[in-house]
Amino acid sequence: MSKFLHAKAEKNLLVLFLATFVTVSIGGIVEVLPLFTIESTIEKVEGVRPYSPLELAGRNIYVREGCYLCHSQMIRPFRDETERYGHYSLAAESIYDRPFQWGSKRTGPDLARVGGKYSNDWHVRHLIDPRSVVPESVMPGYPHLATTPLKMDAAAHLDTLKTLGDPYSDEMIANAQADLAAQATPDADTDGLLKRYPKAAVGDFDGQGDRLTELDALISYLQILGRMVDFTKFDPGQADR
Repeated sequence: MSKFLHAKAEKNLLVLFLATFVTVSIGGIVEVLPLFTIESTIEKVEGVRPYSPLELAGRNIYVREGCYLCHSQMIRPFRDETERYGHYSLAAESIYDRPFQWGSKRTGPDLARVGGKYSNDWHVRHLIDPRSVVPESVMPGYPHLATTPLKMDAAAHLDTLKTLGDPYSDEMIANAQADLAAQATPDADTDGLLKRYPKAAVGDFDGQGDRLTELDALISYLQILGRMVDFTKFDPGQADR
């Protein structure tokens, strides 16, 4: 009997359409309704902050150069991934990313936790000539970043992101251009910068203390990835309280 009804339904366009509509509607309701019972679909995690002006400039260069095509920034909660890369990625870590850098392919390693893993000098050598530090690498070199001056209207960029919802304060916007330069300037006064952007890496990133380059910006971005959240104190259930 069931086979007869199934065959008949398959041959009746109207019945098949209605059955499909009902099935999809039920599935959609089951998926959507729970979202209205929680305050946010992204957990609130201590330590996550918007990018500093220099980190933001570095992220823009990272996207411009297509680094996301070969490097993902999403560690899945599988043992083989967490043992290799570290704690699985949290949605909150990408809350200020437009677009997010999760990726779908790994020609190179995942970079979600690369911050602090290597020295600035290592990154300089790797970005200029990848095979000088990783002989088997197929990554192209980016020597032009070391000779290209960084140009960015930091205040305007932060102000635009503020209109999109990023929590940049008036103080952050007013100090944006100064913070951009201070973060990569040896011996600069970075007390205010570090209060505004905790855990930001500071210093001469590209080894050329006399000028600010795109390489400075890119390395500053790489050095903050995965460092905002202290996973030794992270409580997975904190978002439910």
